[in-house]
Amino acid sequence: MGQKKNPRRVSEGAAMAKGRLIRTSPQKLNLVAQLIRGMPVEKALAELTFSRKRISQNVKKVLESAIANAENNHDLDIDSLVVDQAFVGKNMVMKRWKARARGRVGRIQKPFSEITIVVKEVEEAA
Repeated sequence: MGQKKNPRRVSEGAAMAKGRLIRTSPQKLNLVAQLIRGMPVEKALAELTFSRKRISQNVKKVLESAIANAENNHDLDIDSLVVDQAFVGKNMVMKRWKARARGRVGRIQKPFSEITIVVKEVEEAA
């Protein structure tokens, strides 16, 4: 009997990768995700390689994982891949405390976020 096969979360001709528990705020991560939306993957990799943002190296790893998923799991041509979607979500928040004057406490929040990158195969229009 067994279980039924899960349906694909992305359309045919597309592949996805997720990066979870990335140690930055979603707002800062979204700035990097905006850089690569709609770009061909080779340009997006070059953009992330030379970006001055600290978190761009983590985004580059997720993009490389999406490219590898497209090539190995879905048999897509990596030369014709484009970053179709790159969206960011919240994840957990570490709460820390800092001693303040008169016995009070200051709350420090250290947010984590996650990024999802979807690459899609596009036919070259001549």
